[in-house]
Amino acid sequence: MSTITSQVLLKTDTLTLRDVHCSGTCRHRSAEECAASTQLVFPYRGLYLRHVASDQTVADANHVLFFNGQQGYQVSHPLNGGDSCVSMSLSEALLAELAPKALVHAEEGLTFRSQSLRIDARAQALVALLRHSLVQGSIEPLEAEALALTLVCRSLGPRTSRAPTSTHARRRLADRVKMLLSSDLSRRWTLADIGAEIGSSPVYLTQVFKQVEGLPLYQYQLQLRLARALDLLGKVDDLSALAAELGFSSHSHFASAFKQAYGRSPAEFRESSRRSTSLTPSPANTRAR
Repeated sequence: MSTITSQVLLKTDTLTLRDVHCSGTCRHRSAEECAASTQLVFPYRGLYLRHVASDQTVADANHVLFFNGQQGYQVSHPLNGGDSCVSMSLSEALLAELAPKALVHAEEGLTFRSQSLRIDARAQALVALLRHSLVQGSIEPLEAEALALTLVCRSLGPRTSRAPTSTHARRRLADRVKMLLSSDLSRRWTLADIGAEIGSSPVYLTQVFKQVEGLPLYQYQLQLRLARALDLLGKVDDLSALAAELGFSSHSHFASAFKQAYGRSPAEFRESSRRSTSLTPSPANTRAR
């Protein structure tokens, strides 16, 4: 059975933020879990699959997941390494105010229609900034609340988020590609490599993935690599080694892609995270609380 730990980063009358870690030792579906209230979950490390009845979604750093209150779900980990997420609980009234009507049901309590949305690089940066700042105690609650609400608006806004589309079969094919990319972030994949692993035509894969996710394969992989960099920057000294570890051709390639995505250089972001301290998380029964 996988071990789940949870650390409260912020708790106010408006919202609660938790840093949730799962060891990911369970390859098959877990026992059914259930969130006590509707939550937004932002994975920032690793990958898992979330199953709601017959529906499946990939949870990785390019997505926000919606855990509807009292809705049963199961989790499985197809890859080693477990996962880490920032979980956000908001009051139903506040969530109703922030969420576009097209994304939610409101008849019997507010619930999201889909399991996830893809987020952009700036939303990923907000997740990292919130987490690092709260762990190191360098941000006031009011500022943290404002950043959290900005993150929600950016993640749910129609210009920066994208709901999964296309057929069930095509979404499952795209899911297999996502798992393959996450299995080795340092590998410089080619379309032929991916096609051979998946057992599909490179041209067909390219078309299907773009249709389902709304961006090319290479851009999706780049966002996964940069999200991993956000997680690691506060813990490393050698940025060239980090660039190589994440599969970039050079430090300059990494720095350029990072600054284009997040508006700051890796060195600038690292310095802002240097004072981060290590806190011991508390055990939890589910990834959503």
